[in-house]
Amino acid sequence: MFRLSQFMKEIKVPTPVRRAQPPGPVVIWNLIRRCNLNCKHCYSLSADVDFPGELSTQEVFAVMDDLKSFRVPVLILSGGEPLLRPDIFEISARAKDMGFYVGLSSNGALIDETMAGRIADIGYDYVGVSLDGIGEVHDRFRRVNGAFAASLEGIRLLKARGGKVGIRFTMTENNVQSLEPLLDLLDREEIDKFYLSHLVYAGRGNRYRSDDAYHQTTRDAMDMIFERCWDHVTRGTDREFVTGNNDADGAYFLFWVLRRFPEQAAHIRAKLAAWGGNASGVNVANIDNLGNVHPDTFWWHYDLGNVKDRAFSDIWTDTSDPILAGLKARPRTIKGRCGACLHFDLCGGNTRVRALKLSGDAWAEDPACYLTDVEIGVGNSHEVEERHHHVAIR
Repeated sequence: MFRLSQFMKEIKVPTPVRRAQPPGPVVIWNLIRRCNLNCKHCYSLSADVDFPGELSTQEVFAVMDDLKSFRVPVLILSGGEPLLRPDIFEISARAKDMGFYVGLSSNGALIDETMAGRIADIGYDYVGVSLDGIGEVHDRFRRVNGAFAASLEGIRLLKARGGKVGIRFTMTENNVQSLEPLLDLLDREEIDKFYLSHLVYAGRGNRYRSDDAYHQTTRDAMDMIFERCWDHVTRGTDREFVTGNNDADGAYFLFWVLRRFPEQAAHIRAKLAAWGGNASGVNVANIDNLGNVHPDTFWWHYDLGNVKDRAFSDIWTDTSDPILAGLKARPRTIKGRCGACLHFDLCGGNTRVRALKLSGDAWAEDPACYLTDVEIGVGNSHEVEERHHHVAIR
């Protein structure tokens, strides 16, 4: 995850460069696969049916004990739709009591007055609601009429109770026109956080990869988000902007800084290098509804182990698995444009599962990198030399 707002604030008030190492990975936990919606880009292929073999309450509690001992700092409770799980509030209350930062990832459509009250009583640190556009654009992606109205009402009910709420937008070529209206909605409704998710070729998203936002469209979208975020930073608001699933965002942001604030470019580059880009298999982990452990939420086709058979802490540290070992390697060994990229230390090779889905090779270049050959240092030699002069700030 690229925390754009934090890097923007570094332009105004620089802080010392430190390579932060979380004590354990952030765990995104798909507690249930059942969902009331049927979204086009769902990575978990959820549906409104029960899926056998899901972890019991007591099995969830046992895993939580191991995660706490392993110093996992954050649990993001997801699905399917986690609010469909009967014990979701029992699990959430225990997680809060244990001292985890607890997030809830919902589609928002089930959040009525009663549900909003129960969510507020838990005191989640953050509730994220997915929106794919305004009105019928969202409904078309979710394949349910009235889904947008229900989700927006859920957001309003949560905001009225003082909770921290954000919206998540998965961008494709077919809904990119909704980006600006959603950013307007963010301001109008005083929503706390905006998360732009680049499409990853996994689950139903793999079927729709032809709809992935083209490179210029992605650049235009990022330019828009940069300007919106900078406006909030300069006005001192608490609005937060983050992006995910395309770690080229960090390098593209550096180019924005070079144009606008060249005197801060060296500092921002050092901060980006300390961040290091893609964290799958290192600082981000996933447990699915059956207890299978994955390098992140988009690796559901690849199991590292199951928490019913082995402790998560044992699975996560077992680098005899070639995928996990490759993800944890520093630096990673990546081929093609990614391996030759001038900004590899900012990106970490981007999203490996997207490379795998398109090429069959987890260590191939990421096809969704939207930087040009010249920008990454693999173009015409004269142009590359000029680009190096401007951006190879060490």
